[in-house]
Amino acid sequence: MRRPLVLITVAALAVAACTTSPTGRRQLQLFPSSQMAEMGATAFQQMQEELPVDKDPVVNRYVECVADAITRQLEGKREWEVRVFDDSSANAFALPGGKIGVHTGLLKVAKNQDQLATVIGHEVAHVIAEHSNERVSTAFATNAGLQIVQALSGSQGSGQQQAVMALLGVGAQFGILLPFSRTQESEADIVGLQLMAKAGFDPRESIALWQNMEQAGGGQPPEFLSTHPSHGRRINDLQAGMDEAMKYYKEARAAGRKPSCQSSG
Repeated sequence: MRRPLVLITVAALAVAACTTSPTGRRQLQLFPSSQMAEMGATAFQQMQEELPVDKDPVVNRYVECVADAITRQLEGKREWEVRVFDDSSANAFALPGGKIGVHTGLLKVAKNQDQLATVIGHEVAHVIAEHSNERVSTAFATNAGLQIVQALSGSQGSGQQQAVMALLGVGAQFGILLPFSRTQESEADIVGLQLMAKAGFDPRESIALWQNMEQAGGGQPPEFLSTHPSHGRRINDLQAGMDEAMKYYKEARAAGRKPSCQSSG
């Protein structure tokens, strides 16, 4: 009988969903941090093999300066590996295991160290909030749930059942995975805002950064079809969290944390 296995699976997932994010949001995390770090290291190595790495020492020092100031605010003594990729897209990422990648295209949109810190702080926030684990776990649990429904619904071969499963798949994608990803993005915006402020970067520049992104990016898909909040939604959320971020910024400056990362020689 598959029903006992179904119940065991559901119970196991329920027990596993007992962690919380830095903002207190409940998370589903099914995989050990060591496994996520291994996956991050593998992905980072593949990216270095597939994308050209920028060798400009000035650019690398600049990006590393901003990244180091951000990561010094984290608990523990993890060594973060930073790479600049010669790619025209305005993008950056951080991976479990302490890996940070910045595309050279981002440096044309992030006009100063504070705006670059906005993006790097956001990406590092994804890592410390273990969003990768949460995304993989949510996808795993969603897929398991669809298999459970299929197992309980009887016949595998009917056209009607296949149509129902197709609709369930669409519902899972747009009703669970994408909105969940937008939640993570918004959370990373706020956590990253606080992180950059604690490092001594001006959080007010985060607004200018996303205004630049909006101008550079052109049109966006409707928010309910996107894994990312709209630029307007991001800016509104950042403005709502600005008072607290400014408090951290003033404390950091008073404590002598005043980054001076130079983008040119």
